[in-house]
Amino acid sequence: MRAVRFVALGDSLTEGVGDPVGDRWRGWAELLAPGLAPADAPVRFTNLAVSGAQTRDVLERQTPVALALEPDIVSVVIGVNDTLRYTFDIHSVAERLDTVYAAFRARGAIVLTACLPDPGSMLGLPGAMARPLARRQHAVNAVVHALSERHGATHLHVAEEDWIEDRAVWSADRLHPGEPGHRQLARRFHALLAEEGDAHGIAPSSEAEFPAPARIASLLWLATAGTGWVARRCTDLLPQLLTLAASEVRHRARGTSARLDLSASHAVASALAALSVTERPDVA
Repeated sequence: MRAVRFVALGDSLTEGVGDPVGDRWRGWAELLAPGLAPADAPVRFTNLAVSGAQTRDVLERQTPVALALEPDIVSVVIGVNDTLRYTFDIHSVAERLDTVYAAFRARGAIVLTACLPDPGSMLGLPGAMARPLARRQHAVNAVVHALSERHGATHLHVAEEDWIEDRAVWSADRLHPGEPGHRQLARRFHALLAEEGDAHGIAPSSEAEFPAPARIASLLWLATAGTGWVARRCTDLLPQLLTLAASEVRHRARGTSARLDLSASHAVASALAALSVTERPDVA
């Protein structure tokens, strides 16, 4: 029986950050893989996701490698890191995702996508700083929704649900799921695929294999690796985020905050309208 080939693209979420196994990360995609085929059929899983990746990295670096692997199923879960950069542009995000989705669908692959929570609320940032990030993530999610429908992708809605408030499913950094959260994502993707007749194995277990990190371990992570993670992103984003926050405060004082939301909605509509309806060439 021919192996099912599953390739995962994306950033730290798909790399598996928050779900350590020994000295490496595992994550939802690896947990999902065995359930894609019956027990007597092989599954070839390749994880190309890299922490910090943006949509440009997925398009230019990960997609050509993935296409060469000729996947039957490919996951493309990406976009949060784009919102954390001063170069954020929803038009560019839409163009890249449209090209990536089209390339895999043209090869007959099943494409998995997901909308994600906004990082500002997850980190508990002050409102004036959180709202601009939320607006950006909502824009990315709107694009992913629309393009998933356009390309017939299997789309998972996880951006605004009760699980976000369940501290038990998140890791110490509050941005990445812990093992329970990764298992929940794997199970939900499996359920969608099974409903569509594309998953033929047993669903991933919901039972955690490893105990949750002790509070001291979480604090240690935040004081070392976690601090570095935040610092690397703040160096890039903070100056612009402060400018965005100042604009947020001014509009709120004038009672014109709705203009910011309207502007973001118009940008999404413009980005989607600008996409060509003609078939895109494969990414080589």
